[in-house]
Amino acid sequence: MTLDSAKIAGLSDEGLFRVLNDDGSIVDGYSSLASEEVLLRAYREMKRLRVLDARMMLLQRQGRIGFYGTCTGQEATPIAAALAIAKDDWVFQALRESSIMLVRGFPLTRYIAQIFGNSHDVLKGRMQPSHMAGRAVNQVSWSSCIGPQLPQAVGAAWASKLKGDKTVVLGFLGDGATSQPDFHNALNFAAVYRVPCVTICQNNHWAISVPASKQTASSTFAVKGRAYGVPSYRVDGNDLLAVYDTIKRCVEAARAGEGPSFIECVTYRIGAHSSSDDPTRYRSQEEVDEWIAKDPKKRLQLHLTKRGLWNDSREEELEKELNVEIGEAITLVEKYEAPARETIFDDVYEQLPWHLAEQRKELLNHPPAPTHS
Repeated sequence: MTLDSAKIAGLSDEGLFRVLNDDGSIVDGYSSLASEEVLLRAYREMKRLRVLDARMMLLQRQGRIGFYGTCTGQEATPIAAALAIAKDDWVFQALRESSIMLVRGFPLTRYIAQIFGNSHDVLKGRMQPSHMAGRAVNQVSWSSCIGPQLPQAVGAAWASKLKGDKTVVLGFLGDGATSQPDFHNALNFAAVYRVPCVTICQNNHWAISVPASKQTASSTFAVKGRAYGVPSYRVDGNDLLAVYDTIKRCVEAARAGEGPSFIECVTYRIGAHSSSDDPTRYRSQEEVDEWIAKDPKKRLQLHLTKRGLWNDSREEELEKELNVEIGEAITLVEKYEAPARETIFDDVYEQLPWHLAEQRKELLNHPPAPTHS
């Protein structure tokens, strides 16, 4: 997909590409790349993430988990991205893309276990909650520092190119990360070496409490790609079809050797930045209500209903199914104990050196410290 063909498709770095109107109808004359199967799967995943986020926030308020960050209002981009890529592609996430793992088959119980940090967590309780990762689904852990995953994503894409395989890498960021040197380094390197990396910015208008207007004087975030020679596109991030089609085209172009691209998904963070944040301190309820009316899940639901693929009965059935699925997963995960003490020596070296082996043995010679309920 060259820049010229992207323009034919209605994509640009200053406009706002849309496929779905607010009422769920498709823009006149447009034919989406998404099949009915993809759309139904996307809606189920969006609904599951919405239910999961609500349950996790409830657990946090009850003191059963320590921290959580929801994706409410931004579900379209991670779900669409997960469905648009191939099994062997890699994902370097930011804060609100962990759900890509679930769409790609990562077990729900393992996902929830990361939030608890117990022995069922594949990361062995070493990462802050909501910092999921899974080698089984090619998703790399991320840092709460803003932006360092971007050069890593571009580096992985460069490795793919050097190896001569067809792997494509997605690198995610928020609008705030565009103010970091990592963003500029990544886009410049990607363009110079024409690596198969699609960089996706979720512009949710707030970098915690800093509005997007204080991040840039550019007309859009997407337009920043021009300076680096990276084809860049701005899409409605609350329109799952627009996001899916754009990412699909960019991924296929990268896989065909056409180099990198940059996508700005314009969306909104309906909830707090995290369970530790109070958004009423820096934004108005009127602004939030305006974006609630643009709910990506609701828009896709309206579209499916118009096509005769969805109805109130199916919605009620799915609601019950997901609540049972998530409830059972939480019940199971809460039964696991904390990771064993000796796991602190795991994953440091391929073969444990003698001095760490001695330390591990010394640790096991002493009983665990008493716990207090």
